[in-house]
Amino acid sequence: MATYKLTYFDIDGGRAEPIRIAFHKAGIAFEDNRISFAEFGAMRAELRFNAVPILEIDGGSITQSNALSRYIGKMAELYPTDHLQALYCDEVLGALEDLTNHLTGTFGLQGEALKTAREKFTVERLTPFLKSFEALLVRGGGEYFADNQLSIADLKMFVILRSLRSGSLDHIPADIADTVAPKLVEHQQRIADNPVVKAYYGSRS
Repeated sequence: MATYKLTYFDIDGGRAEPIRIAFHKAGIAFEDNRISFAEFGAMRAELRFNAVPILEIDGGSITQSNALSRYIGKMAELYPTDHLQALYCDEVLGALEDLTNHLTGTFGLQGEALKTAREKFTVERLTPFLKSFEALLVRGGGEYFADNQLSIADLKMFVILRSLRSGSLDHIPADIADTVAPKLVEHQQRIADNPVVKAYYGSRS
């Protein structure tokens, strides 16, 4: 039986969270190696692509969060088997990664530089992305993005929208999704109430 070790920041969120939930759903034991930002800084230069998450399978390491989400998602029946539905799922995963990359480009900025960058991000990237994601949700039937059931695309959207609505990101209105894409807010609550997600966070308490 394979052994798994997932390395990511010590936060309940971010790129590794859908992978953690998928592991839990699949009933697959894994080492949840949570590191501090300082630890990441010390090891970053030695990491492939200088990034986390990293999944070690029997000692061999693999990167790229969407690929890892798909891999474990298939084991957890959280990834569509139908090719078109899988494409729908992948479209959401890829676009969410694009949005995350635009946001992380503002990390490390301070003062007016941060304010200007975040306001530009909100207008030029976040608002149109949220509207497009809402349209993709409608395409999927209104409750889930693909296959009329929970998938890793829903999990990734849930994690990102929860962060956006938390108010923890300076100069990004916490109610922007409520204003421009209310169906996504309904989706976030639906996923939060899903037994799979509730069981995962229940195991964390």
